[in-house]
Amino acid sequence: MRIAVIDGQGGGIGKHITARLRQELPEDTEILALGTNALATAVMLRAGANEGASGENAVVFNAGRVDLIVGPVGIVVPHAMLGELTPRMAEAIAQSPAPKILLPLIPGQISLVGLKSEPLPHLIEELVGRVRNLLP
Repeated sequence: MRIAVIDGQGGGIGKHITARLRQELPEDTEILALGTNALATAVMLRAGANEGASGENAVVFNAGRVDLIVGPVGIVVPHAMLGELTPRMAEAIAQSPAPKILLPLIPGQISLVGLKSEPLPHLIEELVGRVRNLLP
């Protein structure tokens, strides 16, 4: 299975997701770090991603070439992450045939009704559990 972890800004959320996936999933699971910038990609690579690429074209090119996409929900919102997430990125991620498991960390003026507030470590554990359930 090839999993894309997508994050931006400092890459902190992607780093935590990548580290937990690397700890919990089989060794042959490929983790692709896709950062909106080089810093985010580098942080995810240090956390255990197999490969990494940065920027709009990397995200657009790879979104349809992975088996699963994980990250914060902002990766499908144009102009999220202080504008780092371009409309082309959001569209490519949203239109990818890969299933998406997204953390409910909501950017800017968007509110989702029905979500309970949970600490980030709890959310990441739930994400990892859902990924584990998708493995063959």
